[in-house]
Amino acid sequence: MKPRISMVALGVNNLDESIKFYRDGLGLPMLDSPPGVAFFNLNGSWLGLSNRESLAKDAGISSQGNGYSGMNLAHNVSSEKEVTEVLGQAVEAGATLVKRAQKSDWGGFHGYFHDLDGHLWEVAYNPFAWVGPAD
Repeated sequence: MKPRISMVALGVNNLDESIKFYRDGLGLPMLDSPPGVAFFNLNGSWLGLSNRESLAKDAGISSQGNGYSGMNLAHNVSSEKEVTEVLGQAVEAGATLVKRAQKSDWGGFHGYFHDLDGHLWEVAYNPFAWVGPAD
């Protein structure tokens, strides 16, 4: 069986601005990508950015919508300090802080931001289990 990779695909309003946000603002490594899309390596999976209208059309649904969609993305880091740093990095790159870095009710440390298109990201440190690639 050929190896497979999971990918999170986000529909964005301005591909160039979103590339700058994720590549330059958050420092995600960008992969070679064909025109009209951008792929980033997430250590075992990929983040794919495409025009929101194009993704909605491809799925056969409306591109309009707001509020909590029932989904958020999570970025796990290795310390409380790193949670604060990544949230600051995101805000500096143009994100909107939704929840400042703080202790969570599940015993970890986390915060939330909206990216340029309103996608909700949690940045979290889990002191009980590492949720990431093996060192």
